[in-house]
Amino acid sequence: MNRFVTAERALRTAAPYGLPDAVRRVLAEQYAARSVELFMADYGLSVLQPVSALPHAPEPLPVHDSAAGRAFGAQEPIVERDREEELVRVHLPVTVRGDRLGVLSVTLPEGELAGAGLTELSEIAEVLAHEVAVAERDTDLYLRARRKDRLTLAAEMQWQLLPGRSCSHPEYELAAQLEPAYAIFGDNFDWSATEDHLMLYVTNGMGEGIEASLLTNLAINALRNARRAGLALADQAALADQAVYAHYRGRCYLSVLMFDFELATGRVRAVDAGSPQMLRLRGGTVESVAFDAQLPLGMFEETDYVIQEFQVEPGDRLVFVSDGVYAVADPKGEAYGDAALARAIQSTRLLPAAEVPRAILRELSGHRGRPVPDDDALVVCLDWHGR
Repeated sequence: MNRFVTAERALRTAAPYGLPDAVRRVLAEQYAARSVELFMADYGLSVLQPVSALPHAPEPLPVHDSAAGRAFGAQEPIVERDREEELVRVHLPVTVRGDRLGVLSVTLPEGELAGAGLTELSEIAEVLAHEVAVAERDTDLYLRARRKDRLTLAAEMQWQLLPGRSCSHPEYELAAQLEPAYAIFGDNFDWSATEDHLMLYVTNGMGEGIEASLLTNLAINALRNARRAGLALADQAALADQAVYAHYRGRCYLSVLMFDFELATGRVRAVDAGSPQMLRLRGGTVESVAFDAQLPLGMFEETDYVIQEFQVEPGDRLVFVSDGVYAVADPKGEAYGDAALARAIQSTRLLPAAEVPRAILRELSGHRGRPVPDDDALVVCLDWHGR
């Protein structure tokens, strides 16, 4: 394990912008690597982009039709062999606590995979993921690599507001995706976990462009401020409601579904303040779970919010969607609706949670009949394992 320790130390001591060079150098020295490339998944989860100076080189790799894409989707190493050169190309997921950042592709002699070689390389990719997550606070290098097109300013603000795109814990797996990735307005998601609780927020923004993004930023930060002060879910909603109303005086408001999952028991407290919807896949059956609708945040002054409770069971899959999913119309004007959404959830039931939002949004694109939606579309998937 001495060479793994050397590699780990090299990454932990590298400058934030120097991680690609550091991993290339240490893998060449310790594992005889011939080439090393770090790829980041783009915002739309369609390609893996190389971390390099603009313009990107080598070319981006498709997520759906490449060995690196298979490693990203399956979250396991994929090995390609070149018998003539006696070399292998190993594609390793770069993932931190379930948040899938990209792929590390390494070409090296096949003998380097013997023994614990492949395990060591996988662990180096995991260390790299942790270092990239920290380095993003100090450099734009990795954020630039995530975009294959230019983000609108509203989308830039929204992506910076998000906690990540996926996470995994012993009790649950959680993932989300937004569309259009490069021009989102106001839809948003947020989560926070402690030893005993998971808090999840699914937001359906109002309006378009910068105004929608500013509204969502105000509401999400008000919710976070209340949550970090230790307030209960209903009080978080009330505080955010007051913050939005104080600024907009009812002209703009925000719909949000809020949840507090008790990890030990599966008991859930919920506040339904608007239009996002939740569907549950349990025992092979998909059903819509309705809550008593309450007023969106900021519609009226000093709204009181009431907690509702329900129970999740091990094996449950919960899917949350904004109105840009269930209300989107096909070319004939027919809304996507609960029936089509239930079919999409059934058809993706064998996929891991991290793959479900992207798969449902692909099916939605087929229904819509055009590549660019008129409204934001948000899908969040939660797989509950329990304790």
